[in-house]
Amino acid sequence: MILGYFDERIVCNKVNSLGHLSWAVTLLVIICYTAPLLQACKEVPMGLNCGIVGLPNVGKSTIFSALSSAPAEAANYPFCTINPNIGMVSVPDSRLDKIVELIPTEKVIPAMVEFVDIAGLVAGASKGEGLGNRFLASIREVGVLVHVVRCFENPDIIHVANRIDPANDIEIINIELALADLETVDKRYEKVSKLTRLDKEAAKQAATLLPILEKLQEALGNGLAARTLNLREEELKLIYELHLITLKPMIYVCNIDEESLNAENPYVAIVKEIAAAENAETVSICGKIEAEIASFETKEERSEFLAAVGLEESGLVQLIHTGYRTLGLRTFFTTGSDENRAWTFHAGDKAPQAAGVIHTDFERGFIKAEVYNCSDLFKYGSEQKVREAGKLRIEGKEYEVRDGDIMHFRFNV
Repeated sequence: MILGYFDERIVCNKVNSLGHLSWAVTLLVIICYTAPLLQACKEVPMGLNCGIVGLPNVGKSTIFSALSSAPAEAANYPFCTINPNIGMVSVPDSRLDKIVELIPTEKVIPAMVEFVDIAGLVAGASKGEGLGNRFLASIREVGVLVHVVRCFENPDIIHVANRIDPANDIEIINIELALADLETVDKRYEKVSKLTRLDKEAAKQAATLLPILEKLQEALGNGLAARTLNLREEELKLIYELHLITLKPMIYVCNIDEESLNAENPYVAIVKEIAAAENAETVSICGKIEAEIASFETKEERSEFLAAVGLEESGLVQLIHTGYRTLGLRTFFTTGSDENRAWTFHAGDKAPQAAGVIHTDFERGFIKAEVYNCSDLFKYGSEQKVREAGKLRIEGKEYEVRDGDIMHFRFNV
């Protein structure tokens, strides 16, 4: 299943003659300005994927390979990943396992989330260093940034700065992303500023946008992410068209060694302190261990290995859940003798939108939905007993879907 948003594009017909050059210039400027404003009138969507970023040789591709079980090229030299690797990753969900126990079925399909392995950034990437332009373009397309930070010593694995310094590594990435955004904001500021001299209405609209751009210029110029400004929803809509990288939520992944699995790691403490200041989440992962876990074929083998190394849960499972939640994604279920399935929806979606995840006809012809939460199924033991307990409800178009709902849709097209 492929989920996504389609943006309307404003297409302007060519004008053969306008009679006067000044009118042509004014019309062109108004069109260029109002297009992003019309775009901003819509809700601000976010890409449905997580982009893995970081300096070269921090373990991004190793972690991606373990995530997707589709090996990315992992090598001990910078830029071994030039084109982004894309992997669809199943979302582990114990609720789906329990549903299958209570409602037997022929096929089980989990929810999915996309991870993108983006090549390593280096200092100067915003100016094109180390193939920076291509990497930054890939980053702009993702919804959440997963920043892998090296938190282990190993003289056999080269570090681009020849030392392990998580704070400096994070600063390099954050400054490069901020500078890339600053260049975008500066260009828009220059364009919008010219409008104040050409058209009164455009000047009035520009007066709303310019203060926001000025705030962004100050923050980005100081190496701060745009998300630290905590812009209001209406402000975010006005700058949506800029696709700023540093507005994206950030998850820091501490790539640790085996010795740190059940022990304190001073490098991890540094990353957690930085993340707390940014209101970002952190996950600790041993890339080497996760690669070994991914090599096992059965769930039983993986469980035995986790127990042997003293872990209750794989670090990748934590990362998948964190990424899924940070993207604003939630899960509802459909059940039947042929298939039990977990479906992905956005928090806040109403019943017709959830139905549209399955098929557009379901949304277009939505009538009602039979709904109960999986917690009720676990409590009563069967759908029949859920009905008898009065927990199965008929909901209409205004019902806001809850995480864990089990739904059966009624529709007509």
